[in-house]
Amino acid sequence: MARMSVLTRDEAQNRAQLLDVHRYTVELDLTTGDETFDSRTLIRFSARTDADTFVEIKPAELRSVTLDGQPLDAATLDGNRLPLKNLAAGEHELRVDASMRYSRTGEGMHRFTDPTDGETYVYTQLFLDDVQRVFAAFDQPDLKAVFELGVTAPQHWSVLANGVTEHTGEGVWRAAPTPLISTYLVAVAAGPWHSVRTEHRGLPFGIHCRRSLAPYLDADADELLDITRACFDRYHEKFEEPYPFDSYDQAFVPEFNAGAMENPGLVTFRDEFVYRSAVTDTERQTRAMVVAHEMAHMWFGDLVTLTWWDDIWLNESFAEYMGYQTLTEATRFTDTWTDFGVTRKPWGYDADQRPSTHPVAPENVQDTASALLNFDGISYAKGASALRQLVAWLGEKDFLAGINTHFRRHRFGNARLADFIDSLASATERDVHAWADAWLRTTGVDTLTASVDSRPGQWTLALDRTGERPHRVTVGVYDRDLHDGRSLLLRERYETDVPQDTAPEPHTGTRPALVVPNDLDLTYAKIRLDDTSLETVLRGLSGIPDTLTRAVVWNTLRDMVRDGELAPADHLATAAAHLPEETDLALVQGVLAFASVHIAGRYLTPDQRPAALATLTELCRDLIRRTEDGDHPGLRLIAVRHRIDTAAHPDAIAAWLAEGIVPGGPELDPELRWRVLARLAVLGATDEAAIAAELERDPSATGREGAARCRAALPDEDAKARAWDAMFGSDDRADLSNYLFTATAQGFWQPEQADLVRPYVSRYFKDAVAVAARRGPAIAEAAGRWAFPVHAVDAETLKLGEKCLRKADPIPALRRKLVDQLDDLGRALRVQQA
Repeated sequence: MARMSVLTRDEAQNRAQLLDVHRYTVELDLTTGDETFDSRTLIRFSARTDADTFVEIKPAELRSVTLDGQPLDAATLDGNRLPLKNLAAGEHELRVDASMRYSRTGEGMHRFTDPTDGETYVYTQLFLDDVQRVFAAFDQPDLKAVFELGVTAPQHWSVLANGVTEHTGEGVWRAAPTPLISTYLVAVAAGPWHSVRTEHRGLPFGIHCRRSLAPYLDADADELLDITRACFDRYHEKFEEPYPFDSYDQAFVPEFNAGAMENPGLVTFRDEFVYRSAVTDTERQTRAMVVAHEMAHMWFGDLVTLTWWDDIWLNESFAEYMGYQTLTEATRFTDTWTDFGVTRKPWGYDADQRPSTHPVAPENVQDTASALLNFDGISYAKGASALRQLVAWLGEKDFLAGINTHFRRHRFGNARLADFIDSLASATERDVHAWADAWLRTTGVDTLTASVDSRPGQWTLALDRTGERPHRVTVGVYDRDLHDGRSLLLRERYETDVPQDTAPEPHTGTRPALVVPNDLDLTYAKIRLDDTSLETVLRGLSGIPDTLTRAVVWNTLRDMVRDGELAPADHLATAAAHLPEETDLALVQGVLAFASVHIAGRYLTPDQRPAALATLTELCRDLIRRTEDGDHPGLRLIAVRHRIDTAAHPDAIAAWLAEGIVPGGPELDPELRWRVLARLAVLGATDEAAIAAELERDPSATGREGAARCRAALPDEDAKARAWDAMFGSDDRADLSNYLFTATAQGFWQPEQADLVRPYVSRYFKDAVAVAARRGPAIAEAAGRWAFPVHAVDAETLKLGEKCLRKADPIPALRRKLVDQLDDLGRALRVQQA
């Protein structure tokens, strides 16, 4: 794959000053074959002055181009840029006729054939600059235009788009013209969809999936539509601007790279959210949060769009905050911030402590390749945490007043950080500009360290801050329950500012057993407890009454392990002592995941791993025994999953697979069957015949991924060689899709097989660079995230990776992943040595 020119911020600013784009008329023909589709585009635009410019397109074949009726030389196409020379001031019409390639990487127009029934589906994913893979465009967010789409599809397909679509006959579909939207937000999804349709507040609503998933979507349709309606109504209570588009469709599409995409009127989701197997209520909550998140984008991101990609956080931080908050207010999921605290916030904390960290609102996003790298835990989790802190400081009333001013000022237009801050400042007398400078233009995680001075009849809390940001925090004060030595009772909560202008005031009473800064998790900072409080939580964490407080404490212990302040074995012992008493599913899942993936997998040495797995196995057994009454199916499912993943011996889980059930339940559905088989493959207790038989039993797309994962996990040289060639071979015709690449990578590296895969560690750094350059950012992301040898925590791997960064010139998407992976590897080495 040749490297295409990336758009720089200066180029985008110059083009935005030159052009006013009015309307795109796009005709797509999806009936021309399996490899390509036809794309014909008419762009109506005006130039303010005489000048040269360019339009972007990445064709398989550029057949013809005309400007104002005069042909242009298609051979002048340079990579993805078609020059428009000597453009005169005034109105223009540009026509482009091209053949375009389908994608198998989730970029542009992705094409997928369902192995269950042979049906084919296509859909677009145009973020960040992939509209040029589908049709010719001035591809930048601040050149908004009206889009009219026509699609020719096979007769038995239906077509979805940003606006209401109509079948006019002969396989031709017309979508209603959009309001002014950005190029990256245009969407088409075509195929023999299974659809569930309804109306709400006079608007057509629909949910859609592949036909083979129809029974599973139907089973959850009421839940999905109820959540959609509840969030829609709650946003109309918060926002003065009504929903700005003519319909609201949600399509669950195959092999989708992200969680979802906020295309106006047609949100696309990864179709793993259509559950074929049992899930926990927390997983249902996550799906509901994504629904709420994407709907928030209809206002913040679609109605008002960033001017340039340095403000991607404005889209994602706002939607992340609103998604969790609105779900809490409008649905049965009333404890969403606990899940945010234990799963999303650590994503932000980790990203913010790596060399690749950046401000929430960076100022140096020079081009689109750089912008794509900031689509990370800082733009999502840290940004949402910053907004949550802003609301705590500003008050929700003033915050929403500022937001509504922002919508009113910039509706169907573009805005920058300065515009957002000005809108907030108009609603309050507080210095929002100073807050933004401290929170949005800086990097790193502050640390708030508690110290308690105790004297007869009084105690005083001092909070020392390492960092520069102001914090409004809630402090929780807890005593031991004299009637139940395992429990803690809340004495009081109070708010305080850090730093304080004056010395802290003493509190009347005896010294508390536990003092928790940031008790309600309203700020973004690492917390260090005083010695007495730390001893209390190590002994009595499960006795803390509030789930959100327990999340704050678990995050504190997690941070201490990562910083070398708490031995990994002590964290594991704390989990073994307290998780059997835990009731919150998000906490159990989050703590078990950290213990198994990070502690057992990386922070303990290889000779310590067997004991860690034994501890985790026994912990899971405790949870399974505790849930035998059937009252906690979600907790039992989490325990069963982790019991499978941490099995050091195959006999028990092999028996489960043979019987098709865990004693006492649950029955092994497809997800659990593939999970067991994958672990048996790692342990050398299954073979290709068993994998092929399971694939025949479950020939779905998920089944294909499960088989690829299992085959890559088999502990023999031939299996590893085949898996490696599938991922990194150079035959374009044999390229794995994005999902099959990821599944193969997930199976390949196993700590139990370190000796077997050792020769591939050095090969990785050469082959990953090559495949990323050939196949582009999506595969680069997968290669850097899933195919990296994370188990190889040693100085030699670190040395090889650093040499790769210095000499191999990986494309930006892979370079960023390698920088992060190597920093995590170095941290793991330091933890092992601490």
